[in-house]
Amino acid sequence: MRFVAYQDEDGAGAIGRLDGTRVHRLPGVDRIDRATRDLENTPAAETGVELDGLTLLPVVRPEKVFCVGLNYRAHVEETGRDLPDYPVLFPKFASSLIGHGAPITLPPESSQVDYEAELAVVIGKGGRRIPRDRAFEHVLGYTIANDVTMRDFQYKTHQWMQGKAWDASTPLGPVLVTADELDPGKLDISLRLNGREMQSSNTERLIFDVPRLVEVTSQFTRLEPGDVILTGTPGGVGYRRDPQVFLAGGDVVEVTIGGIGTLRNTVLAEA
Repeated sequence: MRFVAYQDEDGAGAIGRLDGTRVHRLPGVDRIDRATRDLENTPAAETGVELDGLTLLPVVRPEKVFCVGLNYRAHVEETGRDLPDYPVLFPKFASSLIGHGAPITLPPESSQVDYEAELAVVIGKGGRRIPRDRAFEHVLGYTIANDVTMRDFQYKTHQWMQGKAWDASTPLGPVLVTADELDPGKLDISLRLNGREMQSSNTERLIFDVPRLVEVTSQFTRLEPGDVILTGTPGGVGYRRDPQVFLAGGDVVEVTIGGIGTLRNTVLAEA
């Protein structure tokens, strides 16, 4: 199944099941978060509306967002670092997230805003110390993320949060595809900037796969429904190119993952 989060005609949040190009609202469900239960068995309205024209929101409203750095060999190599033997983790916040079609805002404080195509894992069943062989029991589904990064802030210190957790900077969507429809270890992933392909890989090249990431994060904190894990980006980020490439006002960024779709956002300089 596929679900979207959107604004209804009154501007309130709503969740709908996507059937083809029609969105059928789930009555009584206005968000996918910690309180959401049994989404797949929630009856949807018989009548629907066309997806085109809806204002989409981030597909989930997480309590926690875990991000993984250096999880594709090509990206590790372009940074000149050693291959990690444990996932590099850092946080984002719910306030960082924006929906498909919303503008990525360029803060005036940063001149090095970069793109990062990523597969995002959405937790559906809470748990702590989840063993690898039970990890998929806790996954609701998958979506697309663009882990937009302010590089000049990221490298001010050895910690990355100040470059990663800016408000209204991280697109997530456009749809949530339930776990039964996808093998997260065999998905093509790419990013285009103004039509030019900048990143291209496959999730089979992840250093730490989805079960390992669920296992690791749940060791130190309880995962809750709606929590999100961003699994890392392939090689080809703008900061590591020669010459470097950074986002500018008017740019169009598209992240495509096989079996999910395309997350598309324009770039806008913050007033």
